[in-house]
Amino acid sequence: MPLPTVILPGYLESAIAYRQLEQSLQKLTPTVTVPLRRRDWLSTLGGRPITPILQLLDSTVKQVLHTHQASQINLIGHSAGGWISRIYIGEIPYLGRGEVKPSVFSAHPQVSTLITLGTPHISQERWTRWNLDFVKNNYPGAFYKNVRYVCVAGKTIFGHRRRSWLAYSSYQLTCGQGNTWGDGITPIEAAHLEGAENIIIEGVKHTPRSRGMWYGSPEALQFWVKYLA
Repeated sequence: MPLPTVILPGYLESAIAYRQLEQSLQKLTPTVTVPLRRRDWLSTLGGRPITPILQLLDSTVKQVLHTHQASQINLIGHSAGGWISRIYIGEIPYLGRGEVKPSVFSAHPQVSTLITLGTPHISQERWTRWNLDFVKNNYPGAFYKNVRYVCVAGKTIFGHRRRSWLAYSSYQLTCGQGNTWGDGITPIEAAHLEGAENIIIEGVKHTPRSRGMWYGSPEALQFWVKYLA
């Protein structure tokens, strides 16, 4: 029997945006999206701790393990959900700015495969850099050997200061270089990890609200769904 799967939405996204992806995956494996609402992200704005998201992810994972009497899950993190998932599976206490009590979940034994979709694993932007440096410094690359890391990037828009300013600016804030390929928000360079199974999908856009194909569309799904245990 396939392992159950948990989807963690991207920054400022709600679970509703992932309904199509969830339904597609349910044909193959029991799938649940962390029940986030957009307002759940408000307390994390401005570089504040992402502890509330970690706690909701943890409660969802525990519920799924109990419901399906499973010992492991597959974890899919879209955009920021990918690096938040890397904090979640880690065993080093996470203490966000201004917090007094650290959080540690040490969930890597419960995660068989971690798939990140358009996740910026690095950042030059001051509001997110602290959290991403915490991940990069403590869990570099495909850190846990008992977890299969699959990192999916999009090659869709080449950043250009005039012709594609939004992509250019986002890429520059992420990896320090605007003139590069990415999904319109995350450059390929930032979406891959050393030691992971790194995938590039041409024509895929960053968010589930995009027009056309995004990472969870049926056309894109075929490139990475085979990695679910």
